[in-house]
Amino acid sequence: MRVVATLIAMPVLATGLVLAVLPLAHAQPIVGQFEVKAYSKIPKTKTAVQLTIDSAMGRQLRREVMVRLSRRGNEVGFSGGNVMRMDVTYSSFLSDGGGSSTIDPGRQVLPLGDANPRPPLPDNPITPRDSGSSSPTLRITLTLYSTDGGRVLWQAVSTCKASSSNVEKVGEAMIDTIFNNADNSRVADAGCPI
Repeated sequence: MRVVATLIAMPVLATGLVLAVLPLAHAQPIVGQFEVKAYSKIPKTKTAVQLTIDSAMGRQLRREVMVRLSRRGNEVGFSGGNVMRMDVTYSSFLSDGGGSSTIDPGRQVLPLGDANPRPPLPDNPITPRDSGSSSPTLRITLTLYSTDGGRVLWQAVSTCKASSSNVEKVGEAMIDTIFNNADNSRVADAGCPI
């Protein structure tokens, strides 16, 4: 009897453990909104801001994040202290009759013959889910990790529509909105300029 009860309880217990370990799926904010998850306030210690993907646009927006952090009283830099990872994604769905593609206006592709050339990327078409017209989108994700153990202290995600001519202006407005009240969790309008 104990063996049968143990055999029945083990899969139930294992399922409960797996569900407890896996993060719950959370809906991302829709275009035009942002979400801040403040597990704790942003500490006033040194914060290193690191880009997940290096691009000219990403570097410009990282500079803006570093300015906002320094205004809050943080010492900022490229290494040391808590680490804020920054992901900047700009997607433009262009209909050219043959599909769509994602572009990054700040990405620099080195010509052949340089010491460290970037290999060509595969041309995989990306198409929007709805076959109607889709607008270019800028998405900024900021995640602050602690120095001790790497736990997440704070996270923000913001998404706005942005044409390639005003993408940096839109990014700056999104960053301003995130840092206006950064120590409180909330979902609100991303401050996208029209």
